[in-house]
Amino acid sequence: MFSFCSDPDVLDTFRWFSCYLTNGVHWSFYLSFLKVLALLAVTAPVALGFGFAGAMAARSHFPPLSWLGKGYIAVVRGVPDIAFFMFFVIALDQAFEWTRHKILCPDWTDPIRQGNDFLVCQAAKLPLGSSPEWMHETYGFFLAVITFSIVFGAFAANVLFGGMRAVPHAQLETAEAYGMSRRQTFWRVLVPQMWVYALPGLSNLWMVLIKATPLLFLLGVEDIVYWARELGGTKTSKFTAYPHGDWRMWYFLFLLVFYLGMTRVSEIGLEKLMRRLAHGQATSGGELLRKETTA
Repeated sequence: MFSFCSDPDVLDTFRWFSCYLTNGVHWSFYLSFLKVLALLAVTAPVALGFGFAGAMAARSHFPPLSWLGKGYIAVVRGVPDIAFFMFFVIALDQAFEWTRHKILCPDWTDPIRQGNDFLVCQAAKLPLGSSPEWMHETYGFFLAVITFSIVFGAFAANVLFGGMRAVPHAQLETAEAYGMSRRQTFWRVLVPQMWVYALPGLSNLWMVLIKATPLLFLLGVEDIVYWARELGGTKTSKFTAYPHGDWRMWYFLFLLVFYLGMTRVSEIGLEKLMRRLAHGQATSGGELLRKETTA
Protein backbone atom coordinates (compact mmCIF):
# COMPACT_ATOMS: atom_id res chain seq x y z
CA MET A 1 0.00 0.00 0.00
CA PHE A 2 2.91 2.32 0.79
CA SER A 3 5.87 2.55 -1.55
CA PHE A 4 8.38 2.34 1.28
CA CYS A 5 6.97 -0.98 2.48
CA SER A 6 9.15 -2.82 -0.01
CA ASP A 7 12.33 -0.94 0.96
CA PRO A 8 14.50 -3.33 3.02
CA ASP A 9 16.66 -0.48 4.34
CA VAL A 10 13.86 1.43 6.03
CA LEU A 11 14.47 1.57 9.79
CA ASP A 12 12.08 4.29 10.78
CA THR A 13 9.69 3.05 13.49
CA PHE A 14 6.72 4.96 12.17
CA ARG A 15 7.17 3.58 8.70
CA TRP A 16 7.67 0.07 10.04
CA PHE A 17 4.37 0.22 11.92
CA SER A 18 2.66 1.80 8.91
CA CYS A 19 3.68 -1.20 6.86
CA TYR A 20 2.89 -3.66 9.63
CA LEU A 21 -0.59 -2.31 10.34
CA THR A 22 -1.60 -2.13 6.68
CA ASN A 23 -0.52 -5.55 5.46
CA GLY A 24 -3.08 -7.99 4.11
CA VAL A 25 -3.42 -9.99 7.32
CA HIS A 26 -4.26 -6.89 9.33
CA TRP A 27 -6.97 -5.95 6.86
CA SER A 28 -8.56 -9.32 7.67
CA PHE A 29 -8.37 -8.29 11.32
CA TYR A 30 -10.09 -4.98 10.58
CA LEU A 31 -12.77 -6.67 8.47
CA SER A 32 -13.47 -9.06 11.36
CA PHE A 33 -14.89 -6.09 13.28
CA LEU A 34 -17.50 -5.81 10.55
CA LYS A 35 -18.35 -9.47 11.17
CA VAL A 36 -19.06 -8.68 14.82
CA LEU A 37 -21.21 -5.67 13.92
CA ALA A 38 -23.02 -7.70 11.25
CA LEU A 39 -23.67 -10.46 13.78
CA LEU A 40 -25.22 -7.96 16.19
CA ALA A 41 -27.24 -6.26 13.45
CA VAL A 42 -28.70 -9.54 12.18
CA THR A 43 -28.97 -11.51 15.43
CA ALA A 44 -30.72 -8.83 17.50
CA PRO A 45 -33.93 -8.61 15.40
CA VAL A 46 -33.98 -12.35 14.68
CA ALA A 47 -33.55 -13.18 18.38
CA LEU A 48 -36.26 -10.64 19.23
CA GLY A 49 -38.52 -12.41 16.74
CA PHE A 50 -37.81 -15.77 18.38
CA GLY A 51 -38.43 -14.16 21.76
CA PHE A 52 -41.74 -12.60 20.73
CA ALA A 53 -42.95 -15.89 19.27
CA GLY A 54 -41.85 -17.73 22.41
CA ALA A 55 -43.59 -15.22 24.69
CA MET A 56 -46.81 -15.41 22.67
CA ALA A 57 -46.68 -19.19 22.83
CA ALA A 58 -46.01 -19.17 26.57
CA ARG A 59 -49.06 -17.02 27.31
CA SER A 60 -51.30 -18.96 24.92
CA HIS A 61 -54.55 -20.41 26.27
CA PHE A 62 -53.94 -23.54 24.20
CA PRO A 63 -52.03 -25.85 26.61
CA PRO A 64 -49.73 -27.66 24.11
CA LEU A 65 -48.63 -24.33 22.63
CA SER A 66 -48.13 -22.86 26.09
CA TRP A 67 -46.06 -25.88 27.14
CA LEU A 68 -43.97 -25.51 23.98
CA GLY A 69 -43.26 -21.85 24.67
CA LYS A 70 -42.45 -22.35 28.35
CA GLY A 71 -40.38 -25.42 27.54
CA TYR A 72 -38.33 -23.49 24.98
CA ILE A 73 -37.63 -20.78 27.55
CA ALA A 74 -36.77 -23.21 30.33
CA VAL A 75 -34.59 -25.61 28.33
CA VAL A 76 -32.46 -23.05 26.49
CA ARG A 77 -32.03 -20.83 29.56
CA GLY A 78 -31.05 -23.86 31.63
CA VAL A 79 -28.18 -25.00 29.39
CA PRO A 80 -24.78 -23.21 29.53
CA ASP A 81 -24.33 -21.03 26.46
CA ILE A 82 -21.04 -22.57 25.39
CA ALA A 83 -22.38 -26.11 25.64
CA PHE A 84 -25.48 -25.17 23.65
CA PHE A 85 -23.43 -23.36 21.00
CA MET A 86 -21.05 -26.26 20.51
CA PHE A 87 -23.89 -28.80 20.36
CA PHE A 88 -26.38 -26.89 18.26
CA VAL A 89 -23.97 -25.82 15.52
CA ILE A 90 -22.96 -29.44 14.96
CA ALA A 91 -26.56 -30.67 15.18
CA LEU A 92 -27.85 -27.99 12.81
CA ASP A 93 -25.09 -28.62 10.29
CA GLN A 94 -25.72 -32.37 10.33
CA ALA A 95 -29.49 -31.85 10.04
CA PHE A 96 -29.00 -29.75 6.89
CA GLU A 97 -26.61 -32.29 5.36
CA TRP A 98 -28.83 -35.25 6.30
CA THR A 99 -31.82 -33.58 4.58
CA ARG A 100 -29.83 -32.81 1.44
CA HIS A 101 -28.42 -36.34 1.47
CA LYS A 102 -31.90 -37.90 1.49
CA ILE A 103 -33.00 -35.67 -1.40
CA LEU A 104 -29.88 -35.64 -3.58
CA CYS A 105 -28.54 -39.15 -2.98
CA PRO A 106 -31.54 -41.53 -2.77
CA ASP A 107 -29.45 -44.48 -4.03
CA TRP A 108 -26.96 -44.26 -1.16
CA THR A 109 -26.97 -47.61 0.69
CA ASP A 110 -24.27 -47.16 3.33
CA PRO A 111 -25.29 -45.97 6.81
CA ILE A 112 -24.79 -42.27 7.40
CA ARG A 113 -23.56 -42.79 10.93
CA GLN A 114 -20.59 -45.10 11.10
CA GLY A 115 -19.34 -45.08 14.65
CA ASN A 116 -18.31 -41.52 15.46
CA ASP A 117 -18.31 -40.51 11.79
CA PHE A 118 -21.14 -38.70 10.00
CA LEU A 119 -20.81 -39.56 6.30
CA VAL A 120 -22.99 -38.15 3.53
CA CYS A 121 -22.46 -38.02 -0.22
CA GLN A 122 -20.34 -35.22 -1.63
CA ALA A 123 -23.35 -33.53 -3.24
CA ALA A 124 -24.95 -33.14 0.20
CA LYS A 125 -22.00 -31.41 1.82
CA LEU A 126 -22.56 -27.88 3.04
CA PRO A 127 -20.90 -26.04 1.58
CA LEU A 128 -19.51 -28.09 -1.29
CA GLY A 129 -15.82 -28.86 -1.26
CA SER A 130 -15.42 -26.95 -4.52
CA SER A 131 -17.13 -23.84 -3.14
CA PRO A 132 -15.06 -20.66 -2.76
CA GLU A 133 -13.79 -19.61 0.66
CA TRP A 134 -16.35 -16.84 1.06
CA MET A 135 -19.17 -19.42 0.88
CA HIS A 136 -17.60 -21.43 3.70
CA GLU A 137 -17.32 -18.27 5.80
CA THR A 138 -20.88 -17.21 4.98
CA TYR A 139 -22.24 -20.63 5.90
CA GLY A 140 -20.36 -20.60 9.21
CA PHE A 141 -21.68 -17.11 9.90
CA PHE A 142 -25.23 -18.25 9.08
CA LEU A 143 -25.00 -21.12 11.57
CA ALA A 144 -23.65 -18.71 14.18
CA VAL A 145 -26.55 -16.29 13.63
CA ILE A 146 -29.16 -19.04 13.98
CA THR A 147 -27.50 -20.41 17.11
CA PHE A 148 -27.16 -16.99 18.75
CA SER A 149 -30.76 -16.15 17.84
CA ILE A 150 -32.19 -19.31 19.37
CA VAL A 151 -30.19 -18.92 22.58
CA PHE A 152 -30.84 -15.23 23.12
CA GLY A 153 -34.36 -15.59 21.79
CA ALA A 154 -35.17 -17.76 24.82
CA PHE A 155 -33.94 -15.04 27.18
CA ALA A 156 -35.84 -12.41 25.18
CA ALA A 157 -38.97 -14.57 25.39
CA ASN A 158 -38.69 -14.66 29.17
CA VAL A 159 -38.26 -10.87 29.32
CA LEU A 160 -41.16 -10.19 26.95
CA PHE A 161 -43.38 -12.67 28.78
CA GLY A 162 -42.71 -10.75 31.99
CA GLY A 163 -43.35 -7.45 30.22
CA MET A 164 -46.71 -8.70 28.97
CA ARG A 165 -47.71 -9.77 32.48
CA ALA A 166 -46.62 -6.39 33.88
CA VAL A 167 -49.17 -4.43 31.83
CA PRO A 168 -52.02 -3.53 34.21
CA HIS A 169 -54.82 -6.05 33.76
CA ALA A 170 -57.40 -3.31 34.25
CA GLN A 171 -56.41 -1.79 30.91
CA LEU A 172 -57.01 -5.08 29.15
CA GLU A 173 -60.39 -5.43 30.82
CA THR A 174 -61.27 -1.88 29.77
CA ALA A 175 -60.36 -2.64 26.17
CA GLU A 176 -62.57 -5.72 26.22
CA ALA A 177 -65.38 -3.69 27.80
CA TYR A 178 -65.21 -1.32 24.84
CA GLY A 179 -65.86 -4.25 22.54
CA MET A 180 -62.33 -5.11 21.43
CA SER A 181 -61.66 -8.72 20.60
CA ARG A 182 -58.86 -10.64 22.31
CA ARG A 183 -56.68 -10.19 19.23
CA GLN A 184 -57.33 -6.45 19.09
CA THR A 185 -56.61 -6.09 22.80
CA PHE A 186 -53.34 -7.92 22.38
CA TRP A 187 -52.03 -5.89 19.43
CA ARG A 188 -53.49 -2.47 20.26
CA VAL A 189 -53.18 -2.38 24.04
CA LEU A 190 -50.88 -5.06 25.40
CA VAL A 191 -48.05 -5.02 22.84
CA PRO A 192 -47.58 -1.22 22.66
CA GLN A 193 -47.41 -0.96 26.46
CA MET A 194 -45.30 -4.00 27.24
CA TRP A 195 -42.13 -2.53 25.73
CA VAL A 196 -41.64 -0.01 28.50
CA TYR A 197 -41.65 -2.86 31.03
CA ALA A 198 -39.52 -5.18 28.90
CA LEU A 199 -36.89 -2.69 27.73
CA PRO A 200 -34.72 -2.80 30.90
CA GLY A 201 -34.41 -6.57 30.57
CA LEU A 202 -33.87 -6.35 26.82
CA SER A 203 -31.18 -3.73 27.41
CA ASN A 204 -29.30 -6.10 29.69
CA LEU A 205 -29.75 -8.86 27.12
CA TRP A 206 -28.29 -6.62 24.41
CA MET A 207 -25.23 -6.00 26.59
CA VAL A 208 -24.82 -9.73 27.14
CA LEU A 209 -25.13 -10.32 23.40
CA ILE A 210 -22.33 -7.84 22.76
CA LYS A 211 -20.11 -9.60 25.29
CA ALA A 212 -20.98 -13.00 23.80
CA THR A 213 -19.73 -12.17 20.30
CA PRO A 214 -16.24 -13.59 21.09
CA LEU A 215 -17.95 -17.00 21.08
CA LEU A 216 -17.73 -16.73 17.29
CA PHE A 217 -14.14 -17.84 17.79
CA LEU A 218 -15.38 -21.11 19.32
CA LEU A 219 -17.73 -21.65 16.37
CA GLY A 220 -14.87 -21.58 13.86
CA VAL A 221 -15.52 -18.05 12.55
CA GLU A 222 -12.38 -15.94 12.17
CA ASP A 223 -13.52 -13.08 14.37
CA ILE A 224 -11.64 -10.33 16.20
CA VAL A 225 -10.56 -12.68 19.02
CA TYR A 226 -9.10 -15.15 16.53
CA TRP A 227 -7.10 -12.47 14.72
CA ALA A 228 -6.00 -10.77 17.95
CA ARG A 229 -4.55 -14.05 19.15
CA GLU A 230 -2.97 -14.86 15.79
CA LEU A 231 -1.46 -11.43 15.15
CA GLY A 232 -0.44 -10.76 18.72
CA GLY A 233 1.47 -14.01 19.19
CA THR A 234 5.24 -14.07 18.87
CA LYS A 235 6.39 -13.87 15.24
CA THR A 236 9.91 -14.61 13.99
CA SER A 237 11.60 -13.46 10.81
CA LYS A 238 11.48 -17.06 9.55
CA PHE A 239 7.74 -16.83 9.01
CA THR A 240 7.01 -13.11 8.51
CA ALA A 241 8.55 -9.89 7.25
CA TYR A 242 7.42 -8.18 10.48
CA PRO A 243 8.90 -10.13 13.40
CA HIS A 244 7.87 -9.10 16.92
CA GLY A 245 7.50 -10.44 20.42
CA ASP A 246 4.32 -11.39 22.28
CA TRP A 247 1.98 -8.47 21.62
CA ARG A 248 -1.27 -10.20 22.54
CA MET A 249 -1.78 -7.92 25.54
CA TRP A 250 -1.92 -4.87 23.25
CA TYR A 251 -4.29 -6.50 20.79
CA PHE A 252 -6.65 -7.61 23.53
CA LEU A 253 -6.38 -4.19 25.15
CA PHE A 254 -7.63 -2.78 21.84
CA LEU A 255 -10.55 -5.24 21.96
CA LEU A 256 -11.27 -4.11 25.52
CA VAL A 257 -11.53 -0.50 24.38
CA PHE A 258 -13.71 -1.56 21.44
CA TYR A 259 -16.19 -3.42 23.64
CA LEU A 260 -16.27 -0.66 26.25
CA GLY A 261 -17.03 1.83 23.47
CA MET A 262 -19.79 -0.42 22.12
CA THR A 263 -21.43 -0.75 25.52
CA ARG A 264 -21.21 2.99 26.19
CA VAL A 265 -22.82 3.87 22.86
CA SER A 266 -25.49 1.25 23.56
CA GLU A 267 -26.21 2.72 26.99
CA ILE A 268 -26.75 6.17 25.51
CA GLY A 269 -29.01 4.86 22.75
CA LEU A 270 -31.04 2.64 25.07
CA GLU A 271 -31.50 5.45 27.58
CA LYS A 272 -32.94 7.70 24.86
CA LEU A 273 -35.20 4.87 23.68
CA MET A 274 -36.40 4.25 27.23
CA ARG A 275 -37.30 7.91 27.69
CA ARG A 276 -39.24 7.87 24.44
CA LEU A 277 -41.17 4.71 25.30
CA ALA A 278 -41.89 5.86 28.86
CA HIS A 279 -43.37 9.16 27.71
CA GLY A 280 -47.07 9.19 28.52
CA GLN A 281 -47.03 5.75 30.16
CA ALA A 282 -48.51 5.08 33.59
CA THR A 283 -45.14 4.12 35.06
CA SER A 284 -42.67 5.75 37.41
CA GLY A 285 -40.51 6.68 34.42
CA GLY A 286 -43.45 8.13 32.54
CA GLU A 287 -44.55 10.09 35.59
CA LEU A 288 -41.04 11.49 36.00
CA LEU A 289 -41.00 12.63 32.37
CA ARG A 290 -44.41 14.23 32.80
CA LYS A 291 -43.17 16.24 35.81
CA GLU A 292 -40.03 17.28 33.90
CA THR A 293 -42.06 18.58 30.93
CA THR A 294 -44.62 20.43 33.07
CA ALA A 295 -42.05 21.96 35.45
